Amino acid sequence: MPKYTTSDIRNLAIVGSAGAGKTSLVELMLSKAGVIGRVGRVEDGNTVCDYDDLEKEFKQSFDSAIVNFDHAGAHINIIDTPGAGDFVGKAISSLPAVETALIVIDASSGIDTMVRRMMKIAESRGLPRLIVINKVEHADDLPALLDTLNETFGNICKPINLPTDGGKAVIDCLRQSEGSSDLGDLADYHTQIVEQIVEVDEALMETYLEQGEVSPEQLHEPFEKALREAHLVPVCFTSVREDVGVSELMDIIASMFPNPMEGNAKKFFHGSGDDKQEFLPVADSSKSTVAHIFKVSSDPFVGKLCVFRVHQGTIGSNVHPHLNDAKKPIRIAHVFSLLGKDYSEVDEIIAGDIGAVAKIDEIKFDDVLHSGEIAEDLRFNAIPLPQPMYGLSIEGTSKGAETKIGEALKKMTAEDPTFTVEHVQTTSETVIRGLGEQHLRIKLKLLKDRYGIEVDSRQPKVAYKETITAKAEGHHRHKKQTGGAGQFGEVYLRVEPINGESEEGVVNGLLFEDATFGGSIPKQYLPAIEKGIRQIMQSGAIAGYPMQGIKVSVYDGKHHPVDSKEVAFIAAGKKAFIDAVQKARPVLLEPYVKMEITVPASQIGDISSDISGRRGRIQTTDMLPGDQAIVTVEAPMAEVMTYSNQLKSMTRGAGSYSIEYSHDENTPPNIQSEVIKAFKPKHDDD
Repeated sequence: MPKYTTSDIRNLAIVGSAGAGKTSLVELMLSKAGVIGRVGRVEDGNTVCDYDDLEKEFKQSFDSAIVNFDHAGAHINIIDTPGAGDFVGKAISSLPAVETALIVIDASSGIDTMVRRMMKIAESRGLPRLIVINKVEHADDLPALLDTLNETFGNICKPINLPTDGGKAVIDCLRQSEGSSDLGDLADYHTQIVEQIVEVDEALMETYLEQGEVSPEQLHEPFEKALREAHLVPVCFTSVREDVGVSELMDIIASMFPNPMEGNAKKFFHGSGDDKQEFLPVADSSKSTVAHIFKVSSDPFVGKLCVFRVHQGTIGSNVHPHLNDAKKPIRIAHVFSLLGKDYSEVDEIIAGDIGAVAKIDEIKFDDVLHSGEIAEDLRFNAIPLPQPMYGLSIEGTSKGAETKIGEALKKMTAEDPTFTVEHVQTTSETVIRGLGEQHLRIKLKLLKDRYGIEVDSRQPKVAYKETITAKAEGHHRHKKQTGGAGQFGEVYLRVEPINGESEEGVVNGLLFEDATFGGSIPKQYLPAIEKGIRQIMQSGAIAGYPMQGIKVSVYDGKHHPVDSKEVAFIAAGKKAFIDAVQKARPVLLEPYVKMEITVPASQIGDISSDISGRRGRIQTTDMLPGDQAIVTVEAPMAEVMTYSNQLKSMTRGAGSYSIEYSHDENTPPNIQSEVIKAFKPKHDDD
C-alpha cells in the first residue's frame, strides 16, 4: 500500500501554448519537491519530461509525460503535454485521467488557438481549470491580458495571486486584502475573487454581505464548488526562469484543488441503444475495479507500456480485471509508478491514482479494465479526438520492406490515436495520416531512428468517394464454358441513393435487399451476389474510389441446376452493379474540412481572398480581444493539404489554425471528368 490515500491525491494535466514553459514548470516543481537535484533545461535536453531523443533534438514536447511528487501532504500526479497543434491529441487524451486542467500562457504572447481549444474542451468535460501566466518578467501589459482573459472566456478569470516587487515575487490576493502589487492595490483583486466564490453559496454570500468579509477557511469548500461548476477559473503568475511563484503554485495545488473524491466523476457506459446505462465510478479503493487506459507507449526495455487511471477499486498483481467486454479476466503481474522515462514497481495503484502495466499486448488506448460484476461491456465516455486529415503516401526505399514497415506502423498507431495508416488498394498506396505536416515529419523521423526504416514520401491522391444521385437498373449474365462444368449466373438489380449510414441495415455504405420471388435465384446465391457488390463498393465503379450511400435491390435473375456456382453469381453481381451505377448519374465526392484560422485582424482580407481561391467558403469571422480574429472556413481537403506553410508565409508566423473533417461534397464536373478519365479499371474475364 502507498503511504498516501485517495484524499491526498491531486491529478493535473498541464496544457496550453507551445513554448509557454510547461515542461520547465514541471522540472522546477520536481526540484522543489526533492525528486530531482539539478533543474534541467529544455534547451539542454536534460529535463525529466522531454526524455525522448526526438524531443531532445527538437527541444519540444511531442508526447505526454507523467511525473509524481509529494508536497504539503499531497501526492501530486502531473501529466505534461505537448503545446503544438499537431500534437494536440496527446493533450486531449490526457484529460480523462485528471481532476484539474492547468493551462499555461506565455505572458508576452497571450491567448492563442491552443489555449482557447484546451479551455473549451476542459470546460465541456467538467474539469476545473487554473490559468498560469508564466514568464511575467517579459510581460508588456498584464492588466490588459487579464481583461482579455475575461473577455474571451467570460468574466470568471480571477487572480488568486499577483506579481509584486517588479515581478520578483507574488502576493496572495485570496487570503490577503491589504498590500500592493505590480497590478495595483490588492484590495480590489481580493474583492473580485471572494465575490466570485461566495456566489455559489447563498449562506456564505449572506454572511459576506453582512460582515463585508469571510475567513479563508470558509472559502475552501465554495472555492472547490466554484471550480467544479466552472464559475471560477483562478489565475496565478509565475516566472519559471526566475523561480517566482512556483512554490506558491504548488501550495495552491495541494491545499485548494480537488482530490479524486471531490472532482466531477468521469462517465462510463454499458449496454447499447435503449438499454444503454450510465455508470459513475466512486473513488473508493474498497469497491470493484474500474480503470481507463489513456496512454500507450513502447519502452525499449519493458516493451508495450499502458498507462491508466484507476477511477474505482485498485489495480495490482492480486487483481484480475476484465478487459472491455472480454469474458476471461487478464492477469497483471506488475504495476508501475511513472516518473518520465523511469518507472518503479509498486504493490498496487489505489483509487484515483495513475499507474502503468507492461507487456500485455491485448490492451489498447481507451480500453477499460474492470471487475466483471460491474458490467460485461463497460466502456468510457471518450473525448472526441481530432480526425487525422493531413496525409502522406509512403513507400519503402528497399525491396521487401513492406512487412517491416507494416509492423513498425502498427506499433506507432497504437501509441498515437491521431495517427492512422490507410492501405488504398485502388492506388496501391500506403497513406499515413496525422494532424499536420510536423506531426507526420516527426513520425517519419521516428520510423527511421527507432525502427531503422527509410521511406520515400509524397502527397497522396485525394480520398474521393463515389456515390449515385438517381435510381437505375442493371443486368448481367455471367456464362463461361471451359470443357467441363461451366459457370452460369444472371442478375437483375436496382440501385438508388440513400443517406449514408442513417438507414437501418446499412453496412459500410451499402444497404442490400433481397427482392427476388418465385425462386428465380436460390437463396444460397444471394450472399455471393452481395459479396460481388461489396467488392465493387470497396474498389469503385467509375474512378477507383470507395462507394457509399447506395441501396441495392436484387429483384430477378436466372440460375442453372448444374453450372450455377457462387463464383458465377459474384461475377454477375459485380457487373450488374457496375451497369446500374453507370446509369444512376454517378458522382465523385471529395472531403471538405472545417478550419478555424486565427490571424491578426489586419489580415482578414488576405485570408479571405486566399481561401476563396482554394474553392473554400468563409462561414464566420469573429473579432477577438487583442486585435485578433478567428475566421471559420469550409474548404476542400485537396486545396488545403499544405496550408500550414502558406499560412505561415502570409502571416509571418503569426497565424495558426485547427482543422477537422466536416463532410463530403460533389466534386466539380471538370475535376471529376479528369479523375474518371485517368481511371483504368481491371476487368474480370467473363
